[in-house]
Parts: sequence; C-alpha cells; structure tokens
Amino acid sequence: MTAASDRAVDQLRDRILGGEYIPGERLGEVDLAEKLGVSRTPVREALRRLAAEGLVDITPNKGARVIDYPRQDLEKIFEIRAHVEGLAARSAAESASTADIDRLDELATVLKERSEAGDLDEVYRLNAAYHATLNGLSGSAVLISTVGHLIHSAVLLRTLHSFDPAARQRSVNHHLEIVAALRARDPDWAEAVMRAHLLSARASLLGARRREEENLEENA
Repeated sequence: MTAASDRAVDQLRDRILGGEYIPGERLGEVDLAEKLGVSRTPVREALRRLAAEGLVDITPNKGARVIDYPRQDLEKIFEIRAHVEGLAARSAAESASTADIDRLDELATVLKERSEAGDLDEVYRLNAAYHATLNGLSGSAVLISTVGHLIHSAVLLRTLHSFDPAARQRSVNHHLEIVAALRARDPDWAEAVMRAHLLSARASLLGARRREEENLEENA
C-alpha cells in the first residue's frame, strides 16, 4: 500500500459517492490513471480496495464498474428495514434502561453536531453506531441478524451522500425524536418515527438516482 494508492482510493471514492461516476459505469484503468494523475498500479490497488468496500464490482476479463443495485432491490431493502428497525425502536421504548437511552441520546447529539459541521465520514460512523445501538436494545438476535444482512456499507455511503441539507437536518432530527419517544416509553411513537426515518432516506437516495437516470436519457 502506497501514498499514491491511498490518494487514488480517496479521490475515486469521493468521485463515485459524489455522482461523477454513476452506478454501472465502467472504470477504465488508463482513463482513471490520467484523471487522478497516478500510474496504473495505484489505480489497480484503489479499485481492489473499493471493491472490498462494496463500491466497485470487478469482473475477470471485463474490468471494473461502479457497483449497481437494481432500483427494486434498493426499494425492498429500505422497506424491510423500515419494518424491522421500526420493531426494534418499539422494543427499545418498552425495555431500554435509562442508561441505554442516555447513550443513544449522546450519539444522536454528537451526530447532529458533526452533520452541521459537514463531517460526512464521522456522520457515517456515528449513524452506523446509532442504529446498531438501537437495534441491540431490541434484545432480539434474529432482528439484529436480519438488519445486518440488509445493511451494506456502499448503500449507506451512497444514501448519506445523496442527502441535501434539508434531508440531513430531517435525518438527525429523527434520531433525536426517537430518543424522545424512548424516554416517553411510547412504542407507537418510536416505531412511527423510525419508519419515517428510513422511508425518508429511501426517497433521498432513489430520488437522486432517478434524476441521474433521467439525465442520462436526456443526454443520450
């Protein structure tokens, strides 16, 4: 691993998540090396590392492409998560201790601060920690396992990068409102907000993706 490959990874990741390279687009080594200002070796290493992160798909004899999840799959992922994590929020409202809720409150508060500062890397980490903590409070190994199979880092990263400022504000406010519902011991409220939270994220991601597809059709 070299400094050049590290830079290539960071630049290519940013370009993919920023929408410069869209889902399904081919990533040619020669073209990338020229655009990133490095040789092909760092590019090859960067593509392997991004494939491990789930952002790139490498097929023997065909090269690399930006990972593409069918729209129908993404819709179902968020729909199922809304149901399952809604149940987790309901269970947490019924059984979480005050210390558990305090820990979740701290995560939500710091997450909001980092979101307002525009620190997306930290927002990604804190968001994952928040959901993992809340799902853990359900006390259900089956629920935790189900969510773990549905959540993919590439989907989460792309979702966060598809949020505009209003969507980010709505997301962090949902986190805080779920904490309030837990403190009120109101399972209906907690479940409803979690469902709204995930369906809102789905709309942000798929809405952005629909616009990309429409732009491609217009420019074809």
